[in-house]
Amino acid sequence: MSDYSLEKHNLAANTIRGLAMDGVQAANSGHPGMPMGMADVATVLWSQFLKHNPADPTWPDRDRFVLSAGHGSMLLYSLLHLSGYDLPLDELKHFRQWGSKTPGHPEYGHTVGVETTTGPLGQGITVAAGMALAERWLAARFNRPDFEIVDHYTYVIASDGDLMEGISHESSSLAGHLGLGKLIVFYDDNEISIDGSTDISFTEDVMARYAAYGWHTQSIDGHDPLAIIAATEAAQAETERPSIIACHTTIGFGSPNQAGTSGVHGSPLGEEEVRLTKLNLGIPLEPTFFVPAGVKAFMAGDSGAQEEWQALWREYQEALPDLAVAFDDGLAGKIPTNWDDILPTFEPPKKIATRNASGQVLNAIARHMPNLIGGSADLTPSNKTDLKGEEDIQKGNYDGRYIRFGVREHAMGGMLNGLAQHGGIRPYGGTFLIFSDYMRGSIRLAALSGAPVIYVFTHDSIGVGEDGPTHQPVEQVMSLRTIPNLTVIRPADATETAVAWRCAIENTTGPTALILTRQNLITNNKSSADAARGGYILHDHPNPKAILIASGSEVEIMEKAAAQLGFEGILARVVSMPSWELFAAQSQAYRDSVLPPHLTARVSLEAGVTLGWERYVGSQGIAIGIDHFGASAPYATVYKEFGLTAEAVAAAVHLLLD
Repeated sequence: MSDYSLEKHNLAANTIRGLAMDGVQAANSGHPGMPMGMADVATVLWSQFLKHNPADPTWPDRDRFVLSAGHGSMLLYSLLHLSGYDLPLDELKHFRQWGSKTPGHPEYGHTVGVETTTGPLGQGITVAAGMALAERWLAARFNRPDFEIVDHYTYVIASDGDLMEGISHESSSLAGHLGLGKLIVFYDDNEISIDGSTDISFTEDVMARYAAYGWHTQSIDGHDPLAIIAATEAAQAETERPSIIACHTTIGFGSPNQAGTSGVHGSPLGEEEVRLTKLNLGIPLEPTFFVPAGVKAFMAGDSGAQEEWQALWREYQEALPDLAVAFDDGLAGKIPTNWDDILPTFEPPKKIATRNASGQVLNAIARHMPNLIGGSADLTPSNKTDLKGEEDIQKGNYDGRYIRFGVREHAMGGMLNGLAQHGGIRPYGGTFLIFSDYMRGSIRLAALSGAPVIYVFTHDSIGVGEDGPTHQPVEQVMSLRTIPNLTVIRPADATETAVAWRCAIENTTGPTALILTRQNLITNNKSSADAARGGYILHDHPNPKAILIASGSEVEIMEKAAAQLGFEGILARVVSMPSWELFAAQSQAYRDSVLPPHLTARVSLEAGVTLGWERYVGSQGIAIGIDHFGASAPYATVYKEFGLTAEAVAAAVHLLLD
């Protein structure tokens, strides 16, 4: 690109710097330093390389751009405005204000053109790895000679902080292993963090580390447009390895007194320093949020690439109609409806662990959902997440359906979000419930952004037994229930497990966590599709005197307790409550029919902390659980020693009725 206009470049880059300064100054809050430092890189990328169309922000073969350094959100908002997205200048003027489309960190689904929610450092680059994997998988599945309908890059701007966070280490390692050659990261190597110079805590050779991961590495002057162009072209030419370009930049570029200091990272420059910086860069002092003539034309997104793709797509539909329908179905998020023909049935009184039942259900669904792919964090034999007859996804063979994430829960959580938000894929991932803590940041972002990810969490309680308290989750189920928009389902048997999977697939507006047992459970002949309502009456009498409520493996104990109480002349209703979230979504009339307000003698039982169960047992009820850590012993012994027994439940009912 020898004809690249440096004059137009400088005008556009300085316009971005001015918008960033003004936005942060108007809000009296924000991070101006990174946008000012990376304006040159962003200008080159968006004006010369990024394949996108602001008039149709979601067309399938667009390049993805992820601002992993989400604190520098004014950079992204400036780019979106200048390149023609529906983000008016007034929105930039209301940066970080109530109701604006320019929140402090980019939020997926809130602002047009934002591909994923970023903020917690390391998440963006990890999501991008998932997006790059999605591109490779879709290309392997749907491209044919002369019909490359999937052929795009995933670009990232990442900061020192992103590359310090552990999640980026995991995802970068896996991206290198998988050879995701269309993942290109621009590393803002400005040597400044909030605390000061990065050399107080971060002195490793980052490029050597990435080379060891199997990445293509380059180092350039991040303020030299021609060097940025050359490095990007070299990264594009490298098809076997992901690329990282260390862009040596000055944070707060152009500021006479704050450039290169930690002070410009997360605070407004102040009115006087803004004035001096604008004078230094040749930006008019008035009006604020100034956009010179010609900048929008220089930065404008090009619809030509999409028009070419649309022409190719029409030919593809004619030549390969079945593949075209499958591609469209995946992008539309089409899911099965003939569940009676798909889901396996489990005959009572067969005993089967819900993790094993889950594996059978997953494979049955996968045969009818070709875009359902997933994997496990090196726990496949335990999680039962493998897809029978399907190959692994590996470098050079992206056509499989199973991902070996390795012992990388952090990476798995973030990459699942990328797979989901890329489009065309429905992802799931498995690990032990206790390790969901490693994934919590990614789970929260999935819930925040409405990503329909499915988590298969097995080994759900003290039922893990001999592995002991380090592997026995006691607080994790309740902790997951506190995340808004996350649906947690803990089925009581194989039948409820099948229903849980159906609910997970049908939940397209947020993530779902399936909480599954290691130990075998009896398949109850009263279990039913009513489990999809989150809570239902499993065992009843015309005039019950007490209500016994449980989830998961403890429902079996409640059935025993009800039988014991029946022998004593006390009639008890048993309520299976696999999902608080699904139950809360039911009508008040239905919830009252399951838990009548006048029946206050209630006992709950769950092999975890009791916090929260007061919602259902009320002030007069009793919650039985474990408000301490577990112990290493056979699971039946642990249940008995900790008082999770039918006898304990019966005693609690007697106490309430007496």
